[in-house]
Amino acid sequence: MFKLRKTYKDYTDEALMPLVVKGNEKAFDELYQRYSGKMHYYFFRMLGQDQDRADDFTQDLFMRVIEKGAYFDPKQRFSTWLYAVAGNMCKNEYRRMERRPEQALPENFEIAMQRDGMYLDSATDQALFRQQLHKALEDLDFTHRQCFILRYQQDLAIREISEILGCPEGTVKSRLYYTLRKLATALHIFNPKVSKKKTRSDKTSTIEAFQSTKE
Repeated sequence: MFKLRKTYKDYTDEALMPLVVKGNEKAFDELYQRYSGKMHYYFFRMLGQDQDRADDFTQDLFMRVIEKGAYFDPKQRFSTWLYAVAGNMCKNEYRRMERRPEQALPENFEIAMQRDGMYLDSATDQALFRQQLHKALEDLDFTHRQCFILRYQQDLAIREISEILGCPEGTVKSRLYYTLRKLATALHIFNPKVSKKKTRSDKTSTIEAFQSTKE
């Protein structure tokens, strides 16, 4: 009986990397197909919705995959390593620009809000909501903004975010708690469950509605 020939699509990311290091173009193409779209979107969100910069950073990222591939540890998840490299690129860009980039609202954030217990009334002015959320996100530093995007836009698990950022899972949860607390405070008027005369327990409930995280 003949065995079916294994294709590059059958390889794991981690198995493809040693081949990329050896100059295997097809192995690189497979990784590029798997991650280029996702990483382009990540850069697009992190760099103020600048299409040209997202294009350039995506290309630079995959050049680094080729040039720095020898430093990749096969025992580590490739996606974790890739996000860590991308995050460092963004951090360096922020420093270079000496300003905070405009942060766009992740498209699925309102879905995440509903999943986590925060609902918008159908009569709510969506434009005003997005404006206020945008302002709240602008007040975040790089670290908390990155946590927010990895969790709610890239939809990564807490464990993987901790590996990307090189910090304990508890630290990631703490940063998300801080971020969601600020957002809950800034956006409490959009929560019909919170009255105008909200008590401390009302505020706590609003914060807790944001806290649901997947493991």
